[in-house]
Amino acid sequence: MKITAQEVNELRKTTGAGMMDCKQALMESDGDMEKAIDYLRKKGQKIAAKRADRDASEGVVLAKISQDKTFAAVVMVNCETDFVAKNQDFISYVESIIDLAVANKIQSADDLKAAKLNDRTVGESLVDKTGVIGEKIELGKYETLAADSVYSYIHPGNRIASIAGLNKSGDNLETAGHDVVMQIAAMAPVAVDKDTVPQDMIDREIEIGKEQARQEGKAEDMLEKIALGKLNKFFKESTLLNQAFIKDSKKSVDQYLKEYNKELTVTDFKRVALA
Repeated sequence: MKITAQEVNELRKTTGAGMMDCKQALMESDGDMEKAIDYLRKKGQKIAAKRADRDASEGVVLAKISQDKTFAAVVMVNCETDFVAKNQDFISYVESIIDLAVANKIQSADDLKAAKLNDRTVGESLVDKTGVIGEKIELGKYETLAADSVYSYIHPGNRIASIAGLNKSGDNLETAGHDVVMQIAAMAPVAVDKDTVPQDMIDREIEIGKEQARQEGKAEDMLEKIALGKLNKFFKESTLLNQAFIKDSKKSVDQYLKEYNKELTVTDFKRVALA
C-alpha cells in the first residue's frame, strides 16, 4: 500500500513519533490513522496523541456560562491561519456567537447554525466571513452541559477552553469550580471517573497494555494481570476525579472537592482544544 508523505506528516504531528516509525506504523495499519497510533503505542513509543482535537487547524475557542449559572457552552470557530485567529475582529465575532448560544441556551451545533445573529443565521454569517476574510471559516465544535452549578475557563490565547458542572451550588463553591475547569484544561481527562470511561477505550487500553508487556518479554499468563495494572494507572492519570490535583499533587481532585462538601462531585465536563 502506498503511504503518502502527507499521511506520515499528519501522524507525526499527532503523535510526536519519528518519521520512519510513523511510515512503518501506517504501512502495518493499511493507512488507518487510529490503528497506526495503537501500533506505535504497542511498540512502546512515547507519543502525545491529541485525541479528537488533532484535526483542528487554527481558530478561536471560547466558553461561557449563563446568568443563572446552570448552563455552559464552549465553541470553536476555525480559520486557516494564526494571523486571523489573533485578529480582534475575529475574536469579537466568535464572542458574539458564544453570547448568542448561552443567552438562548442553544443545545446543538445545528441549532446554533440556524440561530439568528444580526438578521443572518450563524451558518450564513460563517459563509459571509469566509467571503470577507478570504479564508475558510467554519464552526468546528460546540459543546454544552447543564448542572446545579456550572463553571468555565478559557486558557490565555483562546486555544483551549473547558466547562464543568457540579452537583451542588453556592457562592462558596466558586473557587472549587474554577479549579476544576482549570484542571480539565491543563490535564485533558478522558472521563469524570473510571465508571464513565467508554468500554471500547478500556478494551483498547487493556490490549495495548498486554502487547507492551509481551514486547517486554513477560510471560503470557502474566499479561492480563500486568495490563490491568496499567489500566488502573490509566484511570488515575486520565480520569478527572482520580487525577492528582494540579495545585496540590498529594491529593486527588475528588479529595479536594470533598474538602468543600463530602457529597460534592463533578457531574460532567467538556474540553475543546485546537491541535
